[in-house]
Amino acid sequence: MIIDILTLFPGFFVSPLTEGIACRGIEKGRIKVRIFNLRDFAADRHRTVDDRPFGGGAGMILKPDPIVRALHLLKGLPGPTPWVILLTPQGIPLKQARVKELVDSSRRLILICGRYEGVDDRIGDFFCDEQMSIGDYVLGGGEPAALVVLDAVIRLIPEVMGCADSGKEESFEEDLLEYPQYTRPREFKGYRVPDVLFSGDHEKIRAWRRRQAMDRTLKRRPNLIREDRLSPDDLVVLKSLKN
Repeated sequence: MIIDILTLFPGFFVSPLTEGIACRGIEKGRIKVRIFNLRDFAADRHRTVDDRPFGGGAGMILKPDPIVRALHLLKGLPGPTPWVILLTPQGIPLKQARVKELVDSSRRLILICGRYEGVDDRIGDFFCDEQMSIGDYVLGGGEPAALVVLDAVIRLIPEVMGCADSGKEESFEEDLLEYPQYTRPREFKGYRVPDVLFSGDHEKIRAWRRRQAMDRTLKRRPNLIREDRLSPDDLVVLKSLKN
């Protein structure tokens, strides 16, 4: 997969791309990340990319013309047809299911990082395929959001994760939060790891983990639970947890 990132701050991505899962994916050749400076597409010698909002108001707005010039160049590069995403708090919230769809359906993404008071709305309305948010809060710019999308996508690409099963039982994979996890020591400051995990009975452990995942989700994120996607056994457990 190829991911192109359009940003005013290319240096923001230097360290993240040389560490952790992003670095691993790049080194294995499973992903290619290219960073483009939006100022390189400005038309004047001052490399102007923003201007005052029409109608008045605080702050500055990213101009549409440098972004469209950048998109024209990026779309003309060799490779798969890109899917263009504008990262904005006004976009549709990113979910794990959408991450999977992007990995399955897109061989190339373009991520546009907004800044200041936002991006001229004509960009999102007419020049992007999707507007995406990573949560109901406001950041200084789209760069942190781009890293979130990058990380979420890379970890689902085959052969990037250290263990092939690492992503199969994590939070949101089945509309549930992940079950509790523990490691050595067995007892820490008076707090013990549940005995069932040492039973050697894999079915008991599986059932315990499933129940814990449902209980944790019910208490912390009940909106995630979709009873129509639960098995009959799960529904019995859910009913007991609610009582």
